[in-house]
Amino acid sequence: MSFTQKILIGMLAGLVTGVFINNFGRGLPFVDAFLVDGAFYVVGRIFVALLQLMVVPLVLVSLVCGVTALGDLRSLGRVGGKTLGLYLLTTAVAIVLALTLATVVAPGEGFVLSDQQISYEPRGAPPLSEVLINVFPENPIRAMAEGQMLQIIVFALLFGFSITLAGERGKHVINFFADLNEVIMQMIFLIIKLAPIGVFALLARTFATEGLSLIRPLAGYCIAVVIGLLLQLFVTYSLLLRVAGLSPVKFLLQMRTPMSFAFSMSSSSATIPVTLNTLETRLGVRNSVAAFTVPLGATINMDGTAIMQGVATVFIANVYGIDLQLSDYLTVILTATLASIGTAAVPSAGLIMLAMVLGQVGLPVEGIALIIGIDRLLDMLRTAVNVAGDGAVTCVVAQTEGALNKAVFMDPDAVLAPEERRAAAQHDG
Repeated sequence: MSFTQKILIGMLAGLVTGVFINNFGRGLPFVDAFLVDGAFYVVGRIFVALLQLMVVPLVLVSLVCGVTALGDLRSLGRVGGKTLGLYLLTTAVAIVLALTLATVVAPGEGFVLSDQQISYEPRGAPPLSEVLINVFPENPIRAMAEGQMLQIIVFALLFGFSITLAGERGKHVINFFADLNEVIMQMIFLIIKLAPIGVFALLARTFATEGLSLIRPLAGYCIAVVIGLLLQLFVTYSLLLRVAGLSPVKFLLQMRTPMSFAFSMSSSSATIPVTLNTLETRLGVRNSVAAFTVPLGATINMDGTAIMQGVATVFIANVYGIDLQLSDYLTVILTATLASIGTAAVPSAGLIMLAMVLGQVGLPVEGIALIIGIDRLLDMLRTAVNVAGDGAVTCVVAQTEGALNKAVFMDPDAVLAPEERRAAAQHDG
């Protein structure tokens, strides 16, 4: 049985177990105390904690190795420009797609608004000046302790270039980080072996707590969001890969493991180790590109969230009987695209971004309370799409930079070993 099959079995078993408990077992002391809030919660949280444990050291070490492999500022600037441009492009496309779809489906029409559903206090978004300042770390150790991903990326870039500029003395540091990167990858392999159990526990508790009954009163909204996510995954990303001369089918088959992880954990950041490993070993992307694009994408690329915002905006407008004009739609597209960067490092970024969007077009922010109940389930789907978007952009950038091993990309059974990845990087460099 392959590792992916084990993951899928864990997901299915967790979903079925959770739905069964939600329908027949809730309220029983043993089930609530020892399973839902006991075994499932403990096992799931430990697994997520182990993955999050690896995120900061992996991003730091891998990015330093990637920068030293690139060698000069021009290469990094070219890779960075392409990556940021593609992330913004896919986010804008996602919002346009969501608004178009929501206009056709018209979610929220005929929705009965009750008094209990209109209480929501949005958290304030930080000003743009503060966001820009916070990108640059005052204390790199504190940035790592707090998991401030953009600050870690900036520090790793500066450190990597300093190693390169140090010349002969810097080579000893490069060798140290290269060896450290392989040690960290081995730690990740050990943790990933526990994935089927962790995935089962996470999904079992989620569906035992949330259930599927929340979907019924918001069926139109849910259908519109799910269709939008599927179109973004199978149409937008497929076209992007086709333009770069890559096979979307091969890409999706190889990305199924990190997408399964993202679905289970609802966290792009926690999935970074799995995403990086898949892109390098199974899709043939050189570390010098993947180490930069994946952490950046996990921080600012929010295509799935953008789709939610577009559909939610139309849904809330329909519920309150407010007609949106063309200028309102254009405002939503611009605001949500820019906000995907501006609020990426803030907790509950999706809801904060949605509050910003609603405020820009004059819709009541309290309407967010209507979708909070179902948001946890939809968040699992949109996180999987976010991770797929990170992978698609990474492959396209690597292809344009000549940093993609096409033989590995096209072979569903190919897996690059660490020494093969090092040799390929040295040969390409």
